[in-house]
Amino acid sequence: MTCCEMSRRRLLRTTALGAFAGLAGSQLDTQLAFAADPAYSGDVLVLLSLRGGFDGLSAVVPAGDPAYYAARPTIGVPKAQLIGGGTFFGLHPALAPLLPYWTAGSLAAVHAVGQPAPNRSHFSAMEELERAAPGTSIRTGWLSRMLGSLGANDPFDAIAMGTARPARLLGGPAPYLSLTSIDGLALTGDDAAKPVAATMAALYQGAPAALAQTAGQLTGALERGRELRTAGYTPANGAAYPATELGAALRDVARLIKADAGLMTATVDSGDWDMHENLGIAAPGRRMHDQLSKLAAAIAAFATDLGSEGLRRVTLVTISEFGRRVTQNGSAGLDHGYGNAMFVLGGGVRGGQVYGTWPGLGAAQLRDGDLAVTTDYRAVIGEILRARCEVGDLSTVFPGVAASSLGLVTAR
Repeated sequence: MTCCEMSRRRLLRTTALGAFAGLAGSQLDTQLAFAADPAYSGDVLVLLSLRGGFDGLSAVVPAGDPAYYAARPTIGVPKAQLIGGGTFFGLHPALAPLLPYWTAGSLAAVHAVGQPAPNRSHFSAMEELERAAPGTSIRTGWLSRMLGSLGANDPFDAIAMGTARPARLLGGPAPYLSLTSIDGLALTGDDAAKPVAATMAALYQGAPAALAQTAGQLTGALERGRELRTAGYTPANGAAYPATELGAALRDVARLIKADAGLMTATVDSGDWDMHENLGIAAPGRRMHDQLSKLAAAIAAFATDLGSEGLRRVTLVTISEFGRRVTQNGSAGLDHGYGNAMFVLGGGVRGGQVYGTWPGLGAAQLRDGDLAVTTDYRAVIGEILRARCEVGDLSTVFPGVAASSLGLVTAR
């Protein structure tokens, strides 16, 4: 890593931070003064991190495995309430906003996925999930490595959107922007009395390219932000985003995608999945139900806003640091576990089904009391990167991991 790369990354990450602002105006004009890099024609990869340890067994229920209901006598989702039409798996009823995409074949799930080895520490597990190179000395994040393999060199190639910040995912030499909102994209302290951005532009005018590039990228990003604010934005197709941080973040990601702003990848976070107690039955007002309902509403609004045409060039993937225990605890909750479920949404997804090898929930089939992992999460993402995101050499992103052959997505 060169000093220039480190300075550029730190500068963009620490100074181009916006504050949430009201979003209003007319439909965004896609003919703005900037456009996507014509050298990249792959999907925009939207990575949605479900932080806290998502319980995939509540979201994608293995109703055909009798051990599921034996392990969860009060919080198991009854078969009669499941949606999705499967004979073995069914979806939690709170995911109903996503059912049209499941039925239409643009939403799928992969079960019994996870990291190569159990890790029940939130901090350590998320660190490893985002670094994605166990057994190596690599310290960069896998999204930064992906961007590097694609030759990304513009801050708008990658966006960390929302109030949460991915600690490791984008750590590396590839530039990116970390924003709380598009309308809040501004340089801290920059105003008429203290024109910091203008002063920086003047200071670096005529400087050697290695120095001027950093300032140019920053001032260029600020100008793009002004263009987007001026254009305004109204979601399309009657999309109604929920008034949540996730809803606001996905709204802005859709806004960038439709603006052809050059976006290759975006990260968005959803928290509060650490349910050690009172997870609740599958009914409104209960923790898991309401959390899944908010998640589904935000993702459904995002897909509706993009429309079928926009969704054709997008793949959204959910990940989480670990799953939850198979057996409920004494507080009607679930402690930290291992195997989990991922959702994949996009125009290239072969959806309406659950992928992966089911290991079973019998006592002899569990991994220290947890759902065993039969598919490495990196292999799932690797299949998407190769088929949809133009990544040729997967080893540069996920060392030692081959792409899965699930047939989860079609090739572009």
